[in-house]
Amino acid sequence: MTTSTTNPTPASQAYAMGELMVVTAAREIRDREVVFVGMRLPLIAFVVAKKTHAPNAVGLFENGVIRSTPAPELIYTMADPPNILGATQCLDMLGVMSLLQSGRVHLGFLGAAEVDRFGNLNSTEVTGAKGVIRLPGSGGACDIASLAQRFVALLEHSKQRLPERVSFLTSPGNGDGHAWRQRVGLPRGGPAAVITTKAVLRFSQDGEAYLASVHPGIETEDVLDNTGWPLRYGRQVAPTPEPSAAELQAIREYDKEGFWTS
Repeated sequence: MTTSTTNPTPASQAYAMGELMVVTAAREIRDREVVFVGMRLPLIAFVVAKKTHAPNAVGLFENGVIRSTPAPELIYTMADPPNILGATQCLDMLGVMSLLQSGRVHLGFLGAAEVDRFGNLNSTEVTGAKGVIRLPGSGGACDIASLAQRFVALLEHSKQRLPERVSFLTSPGNGDGHAWRQRVGLPRGGPAAVITTKAVLRFSQDGEAYLASVHPGIETEDVLDNTGWPLRYGRQVAPTPEPSAAELQAIREYDKEGFWTS
């Protein structure tokens, strides 16, 4: 839990780190955009964006559901009945994936076990103390990372989760750097941001991540010490903007028990 001391609104009381990450993700959504929402924190981010600054955004779910309004109550899987009720369309997976292929998806949210310095994602396997650990794999993540106009990843901030190079390339970011996506035939897109439990990383024109902001209560040195490569940063690193009262209200009215955000 972190406490705000700079925002004079009621939001300056207290908020969970998950709530800060949700708000930061929500602000990546622009009005009238088509967004691959996914589950967990991005699900709530879509709700916040719709209720604050992006009322005309449209949400896509990998199972084929398209919504111009959030589900009327909290959902735990994308196939929950509240996500079907009142949906704009209920297609199949091929139907929503075809929107990616045609370039009509502006933003996709992704999770991963690892994200590296060029924004490549691993959700296939990692090596732990007891050997190789198999993970769920790509699902639709590789499609989203390859074909959306941009994507945002969310994960815990640690050296293990942010290595210099992913141990398995599940979903492409910027490959090995500048112009890699163009060289391998990916016509658009790439990582726009990585939102972690400590900071926000963004990407320079050479494809490498840099430290864009540090969450309130977190020191820059803490971020650098817990990143698996020499992370670029400027002379002055801005703090991540804190949630407003309206954004916190949108989160708490929807995720009343903090199931996804606590």
